[in-house]
Amino acid sequence: MSTGLNASNGSNGQLQASDPHVQEVIRSAEKELHELLQQRAELMKRIGTIKQTLAGLASIFGDSVLGDQLLTFLDRKSASRQPGFTRACRVVLMESDRPLGARMVCQALQRRFPDLLDRHKDPIASVTTVLNRLADYTEARCSLDASGRRVWQWIAEPRNGADLVIAENLLSGNASSTSQYRQGKQL
Repeated sequence: MSTGLNASNGSNGQLQASDPHVQEVIRSAEKELHELLQQRAELMKRIGTIKQTLAGLASIFGDSVLGDQLLTFLDRKSASRQPGFTRACRVVLMESDRPLGARMVCQALQRRFPDLLDRHKDPIASVTTVLNRLADYTEARCSLDASGRRVWQWIAEPRNGADLVIAENLLSGNASSTSQYRQGKQL
């Protein structure tokens, strides 16, 4: 009995993937998958940028400038339960202005969330696992420091620093610095 396709049956009775229609569907699905993954990476970068900007503004002007929902998103609102381990690692990376190694993330977690590491037999291994996962999610970037050790940094769009400088200048009433900065960036 013919299936109407130009593919021959394999030993297990399934159609072989040499059919041009099957190959076209696979190419199309692969292309769409790549596009969606790229969109997700761009969204994660933008989310990181916005979170860093909000965290910077809250650091400058106090948490009271943010609503309860934003404080919760940034893990700045005291909750009745301890935030999750991954969320805590995100907070530490997001608030850091430089790449951090796993040991430095552990130290920051100990300062910010004192009881969190008590539940982990090997905190550095747990932190490293989470940091690698964040890199897989394209939320963090892994690189090597000058001594060859792995360090991670929260991914934000390159213009994040510019956005924060402009926001700080506008909020502090220093509009001339902002216009000078914008003019310099356009040149």
